[in-house]
Amino acid sequence: MNKTTKSQKIRTISTDKILNAAQDEFILQGYKGATVQSIADNAGLPKANVLYYFKNKENIYHAVLEKTLNMWDEGIGDILLEDGPKLAIEKFIRAKVTMSFNNPKASKIYAMEIIQGAQHLKDFARTYLRQWVREKAKIFQHWIDNGEMHAVDPVNLILLIWSSTQHYADFDNQILTIMNRADYESDDIEHVTNFLTDIILRGCKLK
Repeated sequence: MNKTTKSQKIRTISTDKILNAAQDEFILQGYKGATVQSIADNAGLPKANVLYYFKNKENIYHAVLEKTLNMWDEGIGDILLEDGPKLAIEKFIRAKVTMSFNNPKASKIYAMEIIQGAQHLKDFARTYLRQWVREKAKIFQHWIDNGEMHAVDPVNLILLIWSSTQHYADFDNQILTIMNRADYESDDIEHVTNFLTDIILRGCKLK
């Protein structure tokens, strides 16, 4: 391993430690309450090392949000016209449920940012997210116009899928308390995916 490769590996390991620690701190303390020192302590690194990679708390927060958005962008895949409405909805629900169960912290960070006014995500919400929803709504509307699915509001359908799947991450403490469990179980992803898919497909007259 040459010097450059070794340096890059150290950087990757360190930044991953920092972002994972920052994720925990931002969830527990919020953006205002979290400090660079607390993030450094959680990561097991000197504060100077954290500042070397990210300069300040705002940069760390932006990096955490960017990591979350990239993960969702890669994981959700796409709603494709050639899939037809039934398969597209099934794929969308499964992808979102899987991410909610496997990466609940990322979902909580995003939810907290939105609840607090999306100060750090305004450009994302106004450009990419708004455009993405509009484009996918047009696909659903095409299927509706062709008589391939029930005439539902496409935008509200997307919001329904997004909110119902993300609920299992954002409100996991509440759900687990109601279910009298300490944690989710291995078959919960399949159970929740099947339940939501069945209900939503029925509402769209696709089952």
